[in-house]
Amino acid sequence: MKVLICDKTAADAIQAMRDAGIEVDNRPEITAEELVRDAGPYHGMVVRSRTKITKEVIDAAPNLKIIVRGGVGLDNIDVKYAESKGIAVRNTPKASSDSVAELTIGYLLALARKIPQATISMVAGEWRKKELEGTEIAGKTLGLIGLGNIGQAVAWRAAALGMKVIFYRRTPTEVPYAKQVSLDELLAQSDYISLHVPKTPETTNLLNAEAFAKMKQGVYIINCGRGGTLDEDALYDALVSGKVAGAALDVFADEKVNPGNAKLFQLKDKHGFNLVIGSPHIGASTVEGQDRVGGEVAEILIDFYRKHF
Repeated sequence: MKVLICDKTAADAIQAMRDAGIEVDNRPEITAEELVRDAGPYHGMVVRSRTKITKEVIDAAPNLKIIVRGGVGLDNIDVKYAESKGIAVRNTPKASSDSVAELTIGYLLALARKIPQATISMVAGEWRKKELEGTEIAGKTLGLIGLGNIGQAVAWRAAALGMKVIFYRRTPTEVPYAKQVSLDELLAQSDYISLHVPKTPETTNLLNAEAFAKMKQGVYIINCGRGGTLDEDALYDALVSGKVAGAALDVFADEKVNPGNAKLFQLKDKHGFNLVIGSPHIGASTVEGQDRVGGEVAEILIDFYRKHF
């Protein structure tokens, strides 16, 4: 079995695959053009969020039997087309859950206490204590849109910090530390709203102008889930109007042509502090998370190899 590693993967995981007898080519910087050109011999491919497995790539890989996405979302893979060709598509939904959940909690605290803004002012040699008064998160309502592995990991952490946690999910679900509500109820009741849904036709721009109109005045928005589930133009307008008091974004609708959506980070409050804080899609980027993702990728491919080759 010959496997192509298209994105950065833990060295221990690659070695584990090789020790199991899999031939592994590690090309974590492979371009889209190179992937199409060189895809032919491979039975398996490993991707993270950078590499796109399109119809063109699949057509160029007649031997392809399995695609493994190290991470949760599958929106960078043409899953339907792959499966129509008999190609298995797998992901690692639990491996990075704690990493993304901890970043979400970090952003909750950063928004409440204006930590990035305070740091920027200190670097500038300023002492703006009175202008940096924050709020406590204990007693506030956190609304989670989506309650998969990551959403649940966020929920119990937030509950432990004294927050009231509510969530919206299409299927009935019971957890001891959060209450299920309708989407309209969540929008109306939440002091903080955090997105944890995959990007699908149904969830694209789920938080749009209509949704913002239903929210509390001064709500905070967090998206460490998937880019494109939040209408960034509508968020911009809601920040300008004051409906949204601040936002923290780790993912963006367009992370290639317009990474970070710069206009959002130019918005300032009355004191000149940024209304939006963010990061370049680092939710799963922890040492521990990367090791777990790599380990799970290796397990999936080794199991597939032993069953099919």
